[in-house]
Amino acid sequence: MRRREFFALVGGVLAFPGTMNAQQPSTPVVGFMSQRSPEETVHLVAAFHEGLREFGFVEGQNVTIEYRWARGDIRRLPALAAELVARRVNVLVTVGGTSAARAAKAATSTIPIVFAIGTDPVEDGLVESFNRPGGNASGYTILTNLIEPKRLSLLQELLPNAGVYGTLLNKNNPAVAARRLQELEEAASKIGKRIFAAFAGNDTDLDAAVTAFHREQVGALLVVADAFFDTRRRRIIELAAQYRIPTLFHFREYVVDGGLISYGPSATDAHRQVGIYGGRVLRGASPSDLPIVQANKFELVLNLKTAKALGLVIPQAILLRVDEVID
Repeated sequence: MRRREFFALVGGVLAFPGTMNAQQPSTPVVGFMSQRSPEETVHLVAAFHEGLREFGFVEGQNVTIEYRWARGDIRRLPALAAELVARRVNVLVTVGGTSAARAAKAATSTIPIVFAIGTDPVEDGLVESFNRPGGNASGYTILTNLIEPKRLSLLQELLPNAGVYGTLLNKNNPAVAARRLQELEEAASKIGKRIFAAFAGNDTDLDAAVTAFHREQVGALLVVADAFFDTRRRRIIELAAQYRIPTLFHFREYVVDGGLISYGPSATDAHRQVGIYGGRVLRGASPSDLPIVQANKFELVLNLKTAKALGLVIPQAILLRVDEVID
């Protein structure tokens, strides 16, 4: 699907949410709620459509999709979830983070929920177990708590002489930010490094945070996975380039847009997986019987042009492991 065609279709659904369903009253309705923004997730929504298509569902033909976007602001999620529940969707899909799944779970105990999150769904009270979720929710998890220490280790391998490593966290998601910071500080102490943390929840904060990293002479930066940062990724990349701070990101999209390096799961695969589970639910499956899918596809992506601009020599050990080089 071409980018222009996609926005025309999504725009039509958002502007006239009842039109298609009024024409096809028997058509099932999928509620799609994202913590991110439509403009920067066109390829991810396309992957979600691909997953649905594996079970025979094509938007505009035999399924209607209602889109809701938090645009990086988790405070909007409860109201968005309530709108979709009031719409009586057949399945409620949440992507972009755990906050969206929590909002959906709080809004309904009966409508099936399919989520993509970065935390442990059992610890977060979303499901009873990985193999038998129980209740009305199931989906896909990245288990970010296992990834952040690995990403810090990669940063050390890339820049072993950096005296201080910086990390950027979302102040509007304090519980998750505190958890990630604790994990990173524990990992840093094991390798004899210090972590300098800065928190941002709006555009002004972002500018101040990167200025603080520069002031503290941070040698390398790790951006913690968060939907707010995803919606502002180009600004973060610009600031990192302006202050010449080598930065490690969590999704490939950052590196494609000019960031230095990323290591993390495939966001495209996550969206395809929730599309598949959404399709299975529409075919009659119950989330209580659908095992939690754990991410098993991770990408190490490097932008050589950015590395050269920063004057970095990439260690051979990293070059041999890179899955994709952007130049």
